[in-house]
Amino acid sequence: MIIKKHLCILLLIISIAFVGFANSPQPNIPALRRQLMQAIDSKQTTDSLYQSLGLIQQRTGLINGYRGALQALKAKHTWNPYYKIKYLNNCEDTFKEAIAQDPHNIEIRFMRFSIEHNVPGFLGYTKNIKTDKQEMIRQIELKNYGTADKDLLVAVIKFMLDSKQCNSDENAFLNKTLAALK
Repeated sequence: MIIKKHLCILLLIISIAFVGFANSPQPNIPALRRQLMQAIDSKQTTDSLYQSLGLIQQRTGLINGYRGALQALKAKHTWNPYYKIKYLNNCEDTFKEAIAQDPHNIEIRFMRFSIEHNVPGFLGYTKNIKTDKQEMIRQIELKNYGTADKDLLVAVIKFMLDSKQCNSDENAFLNKTLAALK
């Protein structure tokens, strides 16, 4: 009963955080990032956040990127294989739209890269890893971080290094950049 009460309070807080999103041109991105991290381990947070972002009338590429990430989390949280594939297909389509809207946004590229890195390869959802990796490195070289703050940039670089998707030159560049950020 206590857990249920706390869950209801959490969902209420998330709902309050999104009041006005439908009319707002841009939600609070740092808050959205924190909520997405919570959604990784919570089906309820995933569903609530996805519904809230769905209320936004004119979605930016970044908002669509977050919706794509949430669709991937919906696939993670469901037990039904049919819905897992359905959500992953929706995720892929949403990310295509997000990238078309904002092709150089490192945060969108990172979300898609991290999802494709974690989805089993046999499912065929890994075709953008190389492109996203190259674009993220290019934007880091250009110091074009968009809405990404220092903490997110550090997380992106660390994830890329840990992913083992980069060659030795890319790893050297990322390590040098990471050292300069500290």
